[in-house]
Amino acid sequence: MTDKTRKLQSLLTAQVGKGGLHNIVAAVQSYDKNLDFVGAAGVADPGSGAMMQPDTPCFIASITKMFTAAIIMQLYEQKRLDLAAPVSDYLPAELLDGIHCYKGTDYSRQIKVFQLVNQTSGLADFEVDKPRGGNSVLKELMAGHDRAIDTAEALTITRRLAPHFPPGTPGKAYYSNLNYRLLGEIIEALTGKPMADNFEERICAPLGLQHTYLYDWTKPRPGKPPATLYLNNAPINVTRYLSSNVADGGLVSTAAECMTFLRAFFEGRLFDQSLLERMTQWNALFFPLRYGYGLMYYRLPRYFWITPLPEFVGHSGSTGSFAFACPSRSLYLTGTLNVIAPARPFFFMMDLVRAAR
Repeated sequence: MTDKTRKLQSLLTAQVGKGGLHNIVAAVQSYDKNLDFVGAAGVADPGSGAMMQPDTPCFIASITKMFTAAIIMQLYEQKRLDLAAPVSDYLPAELLDGIHCYKGTDYSRQIKVFQLVNQTSGLADFEVDKPRGGNSVLKELMAGHDRAIDTAEALTITRRLAPHFPPGTPGKAYYSNLNYRLLGEIIEALTGKPMADNFEERICAPLGLQHTYLYDWTKPRPGKPPATLYLNNAPINVTRYLSSNVADGGLVSTAAECMTFLRAFFEGRLFDQSLLERMTQWNALFFPLRYGYGLMYYRLPRYFWITPLPEFVGHSGSTGSFAFACPSRSLYLTGTLNVIAPARPFFFMMDLVRAAR
């Protein structure tokens, strides 16, 4: 073990017990692979006492959106999909009508495919947005009411929510899980195959990923179960909901396999690398995040730190998961904190970068 890997492992070990964190896994790899670390700490399953291991599978939540975006770009390369076409070219009207009614105008059939990919459709988020006189899906989940929400129900919920702006409004982006639910529907319509098969055939099998799969709470996979998630220092079970996310947040993976995927995504092994120029045309999301094609851009302004802070390009998830490139340090970072605290991975990644110096 080198000094850097010892330092990185010590960092992981030191996180356990802080702020309700019970288990953690992370991988750090330099672009040239001279640094290649994967480590873990804590207890993966409080019921059995199983310890967290580097190969323990985890819910990667919205990192799934990078996988979905990769398949969209493959279909675009194959000329089976026009990114500039309206979504209504690929999905039936009865599925779409009424999901985007803004100030008396129904924009539902005007949403373009690329506006789903880069979160500029203006669609409400069925998970986070609160309906009038009720609670958001997220609040119900956090209260312990786990349930599956298929795309049909997600659309029904959305019709009761107000969109945020007309599709493609300059300078506007809004993070909506529905955008990726609809992309999943488009992929399935074009390929005639469920998303589980698309992930396996288009990404997992070509990259040799054997422990990356769509989670299904009704059919547990043999081997290690995904690590336990925590909220407010207590285990939380949202497996039914995660099972229903499919294209927007349903994948399970390991830190090492996420690393393989991350490198393939940025290095041209899933689609032509030249497409990244289009995919990294950023739109302001919410401070300090910007969004591209299935990608987040994160960099805190200089006034938050004494020295210039590195930028991160990739995706995080609500389960504390992260998969990012750090170009200025020539590093790739993957892993998860397994806590429902979406902002926390960003601060931890800066600790990882410092430990990897």
